Amino acid sequence: QVQVIESGGGLVQPGGSLRLSCTASGRSFSNYPMGWFRQAPGKEREFVATTRWIGGSAYSKYYANSVKGRFTISRDNAKNTVSLQMNSLLPEDTAIYYCAASEIAGLIAGTIRNTENYHFWGQGTQVTVSS
Repeated sequence: QVQVIESGGGLVQPGGSLRLSCTASGRSFSNYPMGWFRQAPGKEREFVATTRWIGGSAYSKYYANSVKGRFTISRDNAKNTVSLQMNSLLPEDTAIYYCAASEIAGLIAGTIRNTENYHFWGQGTQVTVSS
């Protein structure tokens, strides 16, 4: 019954910005990891960014090295959403971006980046960075 829906993709020039949004329904994910992955043509799906609950309303944020300093992940628990602000976009960022949520509330930090630990996936939104 859980649904994950993301949006916000599009075509942007190198150096431009996009903001992706994701909404989960069916239950609250306040204490569960939620984040973003991407898959380029002919490539494996890879980790982009995610959040891990560390108590109360606090989260630790994790980023792939390839996007660190350019992308920012944020959560709005009241709306059960997670967003990804993407700045200084590069052609290498071109991919289908997927929002994902884990069903493991206590997922340890060492496995927070692993695709297999996420169980609810959105349909994907295309991001194309080209001049």
